[in-house]
Amino acid sequence: MWEIRQEAQGDAPHIERLAEHSFGPGRFVKSAYRLREGVEPERDLGFVAVEDGALRGSVRFWPVFVGNAPTLLLGPLAVQSDQRGRGIGIALMTRGIEEARTRGHRAIVLVGDPPYYARVGFTALADGALETLEGPVRRAHLDNPVCADSAPLGCG
Repeated sequence: MWEIRQEAQGDAPHIERLAEHSFGPGRFVKSAYRLREGVEPERDLGFVAVEDGALRGSVRFWPVFVGNAPTLLLGPLAVQSDQRGRGIGIALMTRGIEEARTRGHRAIVLVGDPPYYARVGFTALADGALETLEGPVRRAHLDNPVCADSAPLGCG
C-alpha cells in the first residue's frame, strides 16, 4: 500500500520525471505551467505518494494572486499511468488541501477536469469569473479554472 508524505529535497528529480511522463514536453506551454515560471512552490505543501520505495504520484501548490488576494495554484497533480484509479491523486490532493487550510490559505485554484476535481470539493467557476491570475513574474489566461468550495472566488 502506498503512503502520502511531505515532499523531501531528494524527490525533485523523481517528480520532474513523473511530470515528463505524465504530461509530455508540451506541458511547458500550458497556462498553468507558465504561471509557475520563476516561482517556487510552497515548500510545506508538496506531497508525494510512495510505495515500496517508488514514487507513485505527486502534487504541489504555488503562490499566485487573484486580483490582490493571495491564492494557491494546485498542480501539477501527477500519478504514474499504471497506478491511476487507485485513489492516489485524490489522496494527494486531500492531504495538500487539508495542510493548506491548516496553514491559513483560503483559496485554491487549478486548471483541470471539473468532474474529477469535484471529488475533493472543487467546483467550476462561471465563465468570466476569473480572467487572469498574477504571479510575481507572469500573467496568463487560464481556461476552465476551478476553485475550492470554501474559496472566496464565487464558488460553492
